[in-house]
Amino acid sequence: MAAKTKAQEIIDNNAVAVFSKSYCPYCKSTKSLLSEMGVKPYIIELDQVDDGAAIQDALEEITHQRSVPNIFIDHKHIGGNSELQSKKGQLPQLLKDAHAI
Repeated sequence: MAAKTKAQEIIDNNAVAVFSKSYCPYCKSTKSLLSEMGVKPYIIELDQVDDGAAIQDALEEITHQRSVPNIFIDHKHIGGNSELQSKKGQLPQLLKDAHAI
């Protein structure tokens, strides 16, 4: 339960949150795109924190998505890297609405 609370707090307290793994190429692509857009997301590397596996389990419960990256903009679940990349045209407005840029 602590992991679910932690995951929800990260989602609730950040305009852009990325649940990532440091070695994941899709995560790198997501972080690169957000960086290019001038966004400083909250990033948690699940492979580098003690409760990463539990947080990943909690995210699956919250979003029905187990894979990373698991991306939230304006407290709403976006999906993974494919979904983020497919929203490139909408991203500037989504990020403005979230006060992330």
